[in-house]
Parts: sequence; structure tokens; C-alpha cells
Amino acid sequence: AAEIIRLSGVDATVAPCTSEEYKAKQSCSSGKEESTTEEKVAVVCELQRKYPLRILLEISGLKRSTYYYTLSKTHKDMKNDEIMNIIIDIFYTHKERYGYRRIALELRNMGYVINHKKVKRLMTVMGLYAKMPKAKYKSYKGDMNGTVKNLLLDKVVDEENHKTYYKRNFDTTSCNEIWSTDVSEFHIAAGKLYLSPILDLHNREIVSFNISTSPNFEQTKDMLNKAFDKYDNLNNLIIHSDQGWQYQMQGYHKMLEEKGIQQSMSRKGNCLDNSPMENFFGKMKNEMFYGYEYTFETLDDLKIAMEEYIEYYNTQRITVKLKGLTPVQYREQSLLTA
Repeated sequence: AAEIIRLSGVDATVAPCTSEEYKAKQSCSSGKEESTTEEKVAVVCELQRKYPLRILLEISGLKRSTYYYTLSKTHKDMKNDEIMNIIIDIFYTHKERYGYRRIALELRNMGYVINHKKVKRLMTVMGLYAKMPKAKYKSYKGDMNGTVKNLLLDKVVDEENHKTYYKRNFDTTSCNEIWSTDVSEFHIAAGKLYLSPILDLHNREIVSFNISTSPNFEQTKDMLNKAFDKYDNLNNLIIHSDQGWQYQMQGYHKMLEEKGIQQSMSRKGNCLDNSPMENFFGKMKNEMFYGYEYTFETLDDLKIAMEEYIEYYNTQRITVKLKGLTPVQYREQSLLTA
């Protein structure tokens, strides 16, 4: 049987790379037992579309820095050496969270005007691929006679086809017009943590959040109070959620009513009605949790990482929809132009 090479911490769902396949490619390319660094890089570059780069570097004995340096000198794109090194720096500075579009925006912010298609090509050459998202915790426990209608739906009458339907409308003109909230579970060997945040749909900023070992109503109240402490006037703000039990409680309704806030809920079983919040959870878990679960030895370790990510997301992570700005930068710019 082929010898299987695995790295500690690599997800079991990742297809294992066999050392035999690497050796076969290596011998075909050089015909010698000992290959040069350039030949090793060429083999790794070819196999990286099929296998994780970390595994290939382990098998080949190449350091990551050596691989990228040699690749930039030997590949046909060697004229892009400077840009490739900057792309590498951006990619790993943001912990492999940026895809080619956001890296192109970050390059533009740094003064380099480069088409996103070129950035995508160079990232493909170097085997740099942003992570992909997964799933979520469900808080729906049934209708407790506390549901309200969805205020983020526009009624559309199709007279030609004699149909009436509803279209989601997340559009805003300024901050504090529409907030969204939900709860998501983070599960590691040491236990579970639950994140309850509020997201402003205008600039996608996390307004407030609470991290708890239990998704209870005290968590929801603390999240709301933190958000309320930031703003004196939230009259006519809409806060949207799914039909989770927390949001059906009379205590929750009362807290919103006292601030003049309108409550909105997704339709039953329709997660797309709260898609902005779902998208945030997907980004967060994909960028700081999935594949890193084994690195969090305690719940305190996980909590610190979650808090650090939210700070990073608000103040450092640029967004394509926000024209290359972070949520905080976009809010500050909106205030200047208001």
C-alpha cells in the first residue's frame, strides 16, 4: 500500500497525498535521485491543484518561503516578482481569509492598480486559495405566540403573469436603519460557546456581541444593552432576526419597544430572509474556526480568538461591497458625507 503522508491538524476530509505520486513526478522531471530546488518547486506547483500545499511542502522538504521565492524566480510570471511577494504577504497577514477580489482591492489601497483577473492568475500559480464556508446553529423551537411579520419584504405584483410575490429588501441609506441578529454555535473538544451578535446592514459592522457557554436570554439582553449604550436615539430602527425562541420572548419585545425599535422576523424555515447575518457567521467560522478547532485547548482560548476576529473584522478586514473599506471606515465615511 502506498505510504500516506499526513500533517498534524489537517482535516480528515482532505484527500491524503501519497509520497509515491510526488516521487514519480520528481523522477520524471529530473531522472535523478536528488532533485534541485527548482525541480522540487516545479513538481509541487503541478500537484498543488490536487493536494494541500502544506502536505506537499512536508513531503518535498521545502520551506514555504523557499517555495514562493523560487517560484517567483523560475515561473513565466517572474516579472511579477514584487507583486507576487506582496500578494503572499497580504494572504498570510489575513490568515488565508482573502480571495483574489479582496487582495486586488488591498493592492489598490496600497497604490498598485492591478486587474483582479491577474491577481487571481498569480494566486493560482502560487496555490493561494481562500477558505470556503460551512454551517450554523439553529435556535428555532417552534412558534411561542411571539412571532412578528417580516418588515424587510417588498410586495411585487406581476401583472403580466398575474402573480404576486415578495422580494427581500436589505437596502439602507445610513447606519442604524436595519440591524440583524442571530446565534451561532462554536464546538470544540473542551465544550461549546455561543455567539450572539448584532450586525448593521448598512456597513456590515458588528455593533455589539455576547459570547456565552449557554444560548440563554441573559446573553440576548446583554447584547442589546451593549448596543443601546452606544446610541442615544434608535427610534424607528428595524432589528431583524429569525424565529428563534429568544426573539419571541415578551422581555425581548419590551426592550425593543422601550427604545422605539421595530421588530422584524424571517418567515418560518426561510434562512435567506436573514442572509446578511448568515453570511457573517459563514465568513467568521471559515476564516478563524474551521480547520483550527484543534488549536483551541480551552474555551477561554476560543473566546479570545472570537473576540480578536470580531475586532479584526470591524477594523481591518476590507470588503468588496464596501468599496475596499472596512466596516468602521465605511461608517466614518458615511458620517462625513451625510
